[in-house]
Amino acid sequence: MRPLACATAAALALSGIAAPAEAAEATTKTVYGYAWSDGQGRLRITPKSASFVKQKGFLGYRLKAAPRAKELRLDYSRAAYGRITVACDLKETEGRVAVDRKGLGRTRCSPRDLSAELGRGPVPVRVEHRGGKATRVNEFVVADRPDQRSARGTIKRIDDTTVVFASGGKKIKLGYTYATSFYRTTAHCGSGWLTGRPVNADANGLGKKPCTPAHLTKALRTVRHPVLVKIEYTPGADSLDQVWEVFGDA
Repeated sequence: MRPLACATAAALALSGIAAPAEAAEATTKTVYGYAWSDGQGRLRITPKSASFVKQKGFLGYRLKAAPRAKELRLDYSRAAYGRITVACDLKETEGRVAVDRKGLGRTRCSPRDLSAELGRGPVPVRVEHRGGKATRVNEFVVADRPDQRSARGTIKRIDDTTVVFASGGKKIKLGYTYATSFYRTTAHCGSGWLTGRPVNADANGLGKKPCTPAHLTKALRTVRHPVLVKIEYTPGADSLDQVWEVFGDA
């Protein structure tokens, strides 16, 4: 049967018709969610359930968790990129939004502009992708963006911008950026996790010395096990916004 299958595939190729596996690979798919940087020219996104919202001049999308959705990693180095800002180099909309009738960013920008935006944090986007590559990325405005939540638990390093937060038997993958706040119990920002006396711990054992995300990365590199923390994070966007080192995690 193998010679027959090979002959069939060859005939399809010669006739310009893709074989089933090739056709599946060539199918363009669309996902909505928050994109995070995953290295140079790459992004990661966990697909969300999206519903279009059009009311009182607002055009955007409401996002909800999609059951059994798996994170995608995509190359966007040659993708078309549509921003909701009126110019590609703006950090904020500044009160002027450039969207089409479907609520998608229509200012034509480059993959380099997308890299700059991902460097600032998670970006709500609609992504068309095929064969592991994003072909089109469009920003959109999120309706009913969830408020920050506060929680205690443990975090464990995945890489220099990502951790797993565990609490009450649940685990959440969270990303952090240059805007994330980190408060330490240690004497110095650059010390290892819980190194030395807790000279900067408050009455509840929480760190109170303000440090940078780079210090968080450096401290997490010194431990291989999960460490106790208090955090503030944004559900849906899976953004780690503030971290407090907790004294007592010896």
